Amino acid sequence: MIDSGAVRPPRRIAVIGAGISGLAAAWTLAAAGESVVVLETAGQVGGKLRIESVAGVRVDVGAEAVLARRPEAVGLIAELGLADEQIAPLTSAALLRVGGGLHPLPQRTVLGIPADEAAARASGALTAHALGRIAAEPNLDPLRPLSHDISVGALVRGRLGNEIADRLVEPLLGGVYAGRADELSLRATVPALATRLGEGGSLVRAAQAVLEAGPSAATGPIFTSLAGGLGRLPTALAASGRFDVRTGVTVRSIRRTATGFLLDCGAVPEPESIEVDGVVIATPAAKAARLLGEIAPAAAGDLAGIDSASVAIVTFAFAGVALPAGSGLLVGAREGVSVKGVTITSQKWSLDSRGLTVLRASLGRAGDAQVLQREDADLIRLARHDMAEMLGLRADPVDALVTRWGGGLPQYAVGHIDRIIRVRAAVAGVAGLGVCGAAYDGVGIPACIASARAAAEQVLTSLERGTMTS
Repeated sequence: MIDSGAVRPPRRIAVIGAGISGLAAAWTLAAAGESVVVLETAGQVGGKLRIESVAGVRVDVGAEAVLARRPEAVGLIAELGLADEQIAPLTSAALLRVGGGLHPLPQRTVLGIPADEAAARASGALTAHALGRIAAEPNLDPLRPLSHDISVGALVRGRLGNEIADRLVEPLLGGVYAGRADELSLRATVPALATRLGEGGSLVRAAQAVLEAGPSAATGPIFTSLAGGLGRLPTALAASGRFDVRTGVTVRSIRRTATGFLLDCGAVPEPESIEVDGVVIATPAAKAARLLGEIAPAAAGDLAGIDSASVAIVTFAFAGVALPAGSGLLVGAREGVSVKGVTITSQKWSLDSRGLTVLRASLGRAGDAQVLQREDADLIRLARHDMAEMLGLRADPVDALVTRWGGGLPQYAVGHIDRIIRVRAAVAGVAGLGVCGAAYDGVGIPACIASARAAAEQVLTSLERGTMTS
């Protein structure tokens, strides 16, 4: 046993991946007094948080906002001394492209699942038949208690019909996950609703209960960002000086040693070995599976089964154009266009756009990778064609930029929660090992930060347990 009063030297811990999850894990570990090195294959930090210049305007080309009503992201922003630089959206009003027309995004929905027939009617996005389904659903035979996972699409189609699934739920889920409603897990994507349905009953009333239990509008904006772009967040973490960051370093394998782990890094002709006491793997699921193959094969098998969707963001700058008011639009999968969403950045956020209209079009859904195989110039033409049809935007852009996020969004298939429970159980059996990222508990930044902190605590606790019993 060690002397509990002795001063323990810092342990050396490697974090693999310098996205927001990896950097948040490093921040947590460093705060606990450990010596941390972050290893990133790419030439820069940030993962899917990145700022680029379009026509001289600096804008986010990845994630652009965080949920303000969860504490993790806003808390980390405050710890970095950036709380005073938070900004709220100028508008939260968005449009929905359904049935070939534009309609206001219906109010009072839970990821598109309606809680209020009157609010859905006010949008004009649904036919009278679909509105009747909403009104009648609470009077149907109650749902049996939900004792197993189910896809969001199957649930909504069974209770409310195809139109509501296709026109409301599919665009919302496509915007968040780039996924398909018929394949995404209810428990993983809408956990509060799944909990309400654990007792059965009405889907519409369960959605009402979720909304009523949520924070009130008086608590402030739902989303927040940073002046100058949310991409500043990972940069600030990396520049904090609390831990080392090495970019351009690829970890090829991880081996267990008598005292910790040995990381094989670098190109085969010039290999590098790094010895550490602990490891946090903060990479996408497919790479995490490869790295865990030798040290936690059961976890590797489950992670390898998580699919991902690739997306592309085409950012444009236009001069002298007029667009509908609001933050942009979401597009249903059956609308016959490739663009699944448009964010009018210069209308949504306060930024110095130099008098230009800056917007970004998103393309790519799960199972539809073919559209993303086009060259950049072709993607730009495709996005312009779709925006001309949907928004009447036919002007030539001043500038355009394509950003590709290959495999950027994990798909939470039915059974995802149980899969992650198995992964974490397997990882917990290896002292000094943790995993985190968007593949686990949510794709949003607060969820990624929460998973990072959980992974850091897992590593610290297991190492301390091993020290106390040595």
